[in-house]
Amino acid sequence: MGTDIHGFIECRWDRWLDEDDRVWFPAIDLTHLYNGRDYTAFGSLFGVRDTTSFRPLADHRGLPPDVSKEVRADFEPWSDELHSESWITWAELTAADWDEVANEVDSCIHEYRRNTDGSWKMHGRNTDLTRFVELSGFTDAQRLHWAGTAYPENTEWPDGDRLFRVGRLRRKDAVPDSEWRAVWSVMRTLADLHGDEGVRLVVWFDC
Repeated sequence: MGTDIHGFIECRWDRWLDEDDRVWFPAIDLTHLYNGRDYTAFGSLFGVRDTTSFRPLADHRGLPPDVSKEVRADFEPWSDELHSESWITWAELTAADWDEVANEVDSCIHEYRRNTDGSWKMHGRNTDLTRFVELSGFTDAQRLHWAGTAYPENTEWPDGDRLFRVGRLRRKDAVPDSEWRAVWSVMRTLADLHGDEGVRLVVWFDC
């Protein structure tokens, strides 16, 4: 059984308020913005499932002590079935080194596409394994999704304006914008109103 992420984006209404009167409110349920199941991303952000590729940005912090009552009410009825509660502010996300390189070689094959300036941009992981097999001659069907473990780091298979490679992820590739763009967009917009420290993502996981 797989592991799924749940949670909310919260914001703190503190304009014209004293510190003791500042309260967090739920802005939007995470399920409206993210419906993926990417263990490399879960590990990079919160130390869940993948605990070796990157140092987690915010692992196992628990629910914030001042979590909004609405978010706590959503969490508590299922708390016995949930785990790895944590949270991270927009300030922490913007301060992260998204070019940080993983501690180990990725087990997935990376596909790159050529930019108009001739440079290579990562397109995805295990994105066209049929073509990769044609280029590489890899024959172990049971290990195809972990083919990166079968070759030395930086092994490449050119294919015109694209390239297949064995390599290490950058943190930005582990948490791809294609999947998390909506989450970051909402947090960025709220941060423009409430400040980077006044917006946070509160999460928990099942199974």
